Amino acid sequence: MCKECGCHGGKVEHKVISIEGMTCGHCKSAVERAVRALPGVMAAEVDLKANNLTVDYSVSKSTLDDIIQAVNDAGYKPG
Repeated sequence: MCKECGCHGGKVEHKVISIEGMTCGHCKSAVERAVRALPGVMAAEVDLKANNLTVDYSVSKSTLDDIIQAVNDAGYKPG
């Protein structure tokens, strides 16, 4: 088992998701914190200049829909 995310191996997805509404460091932190809280997320990093989120996650633990919902719940709009 992976000590970082608790996954048991398997397929890892790497996605870049456009996000609307982020303007500052607080926005960046809110999105990263929300996505990193999901099971199986190994990395989540926001690029404010590009208005996107780069995320690596285990598909056995979370789905792209889970990630999109976490971004929505944080108050931002995935595009």
